[in-house]
Amino acid sequence: MDERYYSTFACAQVRGQAIRKGVDLGLDPDLLEKPLELLNDDEKSAILDRAKESGMKLYHFKRSDGTLPRVTRVLGFLKAIYFESLLDVGSGRGVFLLPFLEKFPYIPVTSIDIIDRRVEMLSDITKGGIDRLIVKKASICDRPFPPRSFDVVTLLEVLEHIPDVESAIRSAVETARKYVIVTVPSKEDSNPEHIHLLTKDVLTRYFNACGVTKLSFESVPGHLFMIARID
Repeated sequence: MDERYYSTFACAQVRGQAIRKGVDLGLDPDLLEKPLELLNDDEKSAILDRAKESGMKLYHFKRSDGTLPRVTRVLGFLKAIYFESLLDVGSGRGVFLLPFLEKFPYIPVTSIDIIDRRVEMLSDITKGGIDRLIVKKASICDRPFPPRSFDVVTLLEVLEHIPDVESAIRSAVETARKYVIVTVPSKEDSNPEHIHLLTKDVLTRYFNACGVTKLSFESVPGHLFMIARID
């Protein structure tokens, strides 16, 4: 098995995409229907090799040389607390979501994003066999869930993209039962999609305005990591 990939989730996406597009990958039908957890390494390799030969792109599922420090810090915090559900806002290419799914195999997670191609890619993972992942196209600013729907809400590399930061934070606070976790860039950069620089003082002001005062901050390379405890 090629250890460069999150192979289980890559296989799920391949199977889900094949179902959505009606593509015949030329595989034994059992490999497309067998529970993911029962696939052995050779079977996973067969699925991924055939997907590559068919022109499917799997680069989203490549592991980095080491998990990003900001992602490592979030996962470390989550391992230290008790929670039963998580909402990941703006999951994007799955930089946090894929390691989370791997390290927390029994926690249901809901992912939202506003970009169609990202929602489609993550939805294929669900179709392909990861049924504890729910994917929805939605903006956190629109309050897409009832209050206190999830133990944890993650806003990772998201707030700097959102025009109405205050609305996004207020919605996240209302949606969380226990914690809101935030990471943002800690300095100006050249990314034109980054429309805010959210400092400790700015985030404190926004969360305090929502009635949240139990905040903790840490610096990780190039980023600010924040935990808001919801009472």
